[in-house]
Amino acid sequence: MGVRIYRLYDEQSGLYEYKIFGGLADCPPKLCVDVYMDLDFRKQWDQYVKELYEKTYDGEKVIYWEVKYPFPLSNRDYVYIRECREMDVDGRKIWVVLAQSVSVPQCPEKPGITRVKSYKQSLAIESDGKTGSKEWCAYFLEGYAKSLP
Repeated sequence: MGVRIYRLYDEQSGLYEYKIFGGLADCPPKLCVDVYMDLDFRKQWDQYVKELYEKTYDGEKVIYWEVKYPFPLSNRDYVYIRECREMDVDGRKIWVVLAQSVSVPQCPEKPGITRVKSYKQSLAIESDGKTGSKEWCAYFLEGYAKSLP
């Protein structure tokens, strides 16, 4: 379906970093970005969202996201910040979203839920030159794979 997924093994942590390249033929890049950034809309279409909200702590917008997992796995949660920027690179409009986990005392770990403690994501979206978009995404989830039962 035109999506390529790569993973790189990190010998030190025993975990993987993933890179995804793909696109959506009939979805303009601005719409992709708007959907990606809209937490309330995500709660409508993503059946795995248990809890998802953004709050401001010490002047910084922080996202809390709990993901439902089927038995025998325990739910995972993330506490992170993210930023979206629209850029002009040699006449190409590219949207870049960066996200990274943070630790804030107002979002302590919950019993029975596995906290993904080191989450990093970078996402770039631009036009495919037609009516759709092409995307590049890289992410690393420390504390995720190790916690699987």
